[in-house]
Amino acid sequence: MFGERLGLAGRYAELLATEGVIRGLIGPRETPRLWDRHLVNCGVMAPLIQPGASVIDIGSGAGLPGLVLAVARPDLVITLVEPLARRTSFLEEAVDALGLDNVTVLRGRAEEVDLPGADVVTARAVAALDKLAGWCLPLAAVGGRLLAMKGSSAADEIAEHRAAIESLGGAEAVIRMCGSGLIEPPTTVVEIVKERHVVPGRQRAGGASRTSAPSRGGSRGSDGADRRKKTRRR
Repeated sequence: MFGERLGLAGRYAELLATEGVIRGLIGPRETPRLWDRHLVNCGVMAPLIQPGASVIDIGSGAGLPGLVLAVARPDLVITLVEPLARRTSFLEEAVDALGLDNVTVLRGRAEEVDLPGADVVTARAVAALDKLAGWCLPLAAVGGRLLAMKGSSAADEIAEHRAAIESLGGAEAVIRMCGSGLIEPPTTVVEIVKERHVVPGRQRAGGASRTSAPSRGGSRGSDGADRRKKTRRR
């Protein structure tokens, strides 16, 4: 999946195992399984993304899956959105260290960012599917897709939140199993196509009416007043 960029992926794994652990972005117990549990787990979703696509990764954290996709797919144009300063600092340093010219780091919550609609919006381990759709679908272009990495409860979440997804302009969610034969268990990705734009204030996700938000949803929790945006354009 990384091809000739396997060495670059190894350098990213080293950053996670060192600075990522020191800064509390990766647990020390995760270091022996960084490749299968994190890099490969994220990288196997790359074939779901069309060539040259614009990608917004919500709640990027340590760069999973956004930085993994940037390493595996230099053709993609990727924006990492993350509200916490210590995480965006790590992401910026990682982008510099790896020489990734296809990545922008943007500090802020999803409802604060002002970005063109993306071809693909990605997220990993962020929230329940209804909330996740409320945050991510507004960032996708019509015809764009949400690719949400989920666990074994994906089918149950889809059944539970089908109405909320539809009210947000999403089509029927589809489960994609990625990496069969490469990783066990395969990575579960929920794919939702954005069929139509929904006017802010008429959306409903997670049982809450969105009456005051612009056309963006919230992402992973921020640290209170620490919500200033920091952008790195490359």
